[in-house]
Amino acid sequence: MNLPGQLIRLRNDRNFSQERVAEIAGVSRQAVAKWEAGRAVPDLDKLVTLARTYGVTLDALVNDDAACPRGTPTPLSGAEGPLVAFLLRAKKATYAGHGAETIPCRRHSHDLTYSENDFLYYDTYLGGEVFAGEEAVWQGERPVWAMNYAGRVVAEGFSGDFLKECLSLIPGEAPFRGPSLHRVGEFTYHCTVVGGFPWFSGTEEIFFGATKVYECLFHGGRIV
Repeated sequence: MNLPGQLIRLRNDRNFSQERVAEIAGVSRQAVAKWEAGRAVPDLDKLVTLARTYGVTLDALVNDDAACPRGTPTPLSGAEGPLVAFLLRAKKATYAGHGAETIPCRRHSHDLTYSENDFLYYDTYLGGEVFAGEEAVWQGERPVWAMNYAGRVVAEGFSGDFLKECLSLIPGEAPFRGPSLHRVGEFTYHCTVVGGFPWFSGTEEIFFGATKVYECLFHGGRIV
């Protein structure tokens, strides 16, 4: 399906009028009509807004892959509060916060840890520009939560510092990677999540200008 067709399908799936999309995107209804007719293409910032509104990745929106909806995070329950609060602090203090690595548990692995009281956080990954890893939390002697992730740099222009900045902005309602949207200069970060803290999956992307330079998939949940 081409971009105009995807824009029409996604709008209709959510029962939005062209006027409603125009209001969200900050453009005229005529501009939306031109996008859907293929007579104009949205600027990158408008594409980001549309992707966020429709709950899909930027890549899915602009490429011919049916733009499968990713949904929005399921609200957290009150019982998850202490674990989530610890996880937020742990993530900000380790990779996102330029934390020091510990002795690796495997050959050539990168390991980072953080602990408070009876909580222990462990992040271990392999690789560099192409990587895979796992984050996990223990409470006492028992593992209680884990997340696997894998990603890669796909084009020149990637900035590790920008990624760490995004990961330091981890939202409390979706404590997995970065915020749904973050921009600095030519860099745009976009993250989508389906599910919630007990069981979730998601995708994050970084664009430099109009070029996607990085992508990562992640999934995980509570361990019982």
